[in-house]
Amino acid sequence: MSALQHFLAMGGYAAYVWPAYAVFFVVLIADSIAPALRRHRVLRELRARLARQSARQQRQPPPATPSA
Repeated sequence: MSALQHFLAMGGYAAYVWPAYAVFFVVLIADSIAPALRRHRVLRELRARLARQSARQQRQPPPATPSA
């Protein structure tokens, strides 16, 4: 058995070790991507909120100023 095959076999525990590495890397990648996705979602929601607020302010007439 070559050194690489022996390493990949992990002493007979490869069925437990390699899936653990796979889960670790999936979680690591998800933790890396999640903040960017969250940021894009929050920015999209803020833009929509500002657009609604701007549209609402344009519909309403300006408040009358009291004359003294």
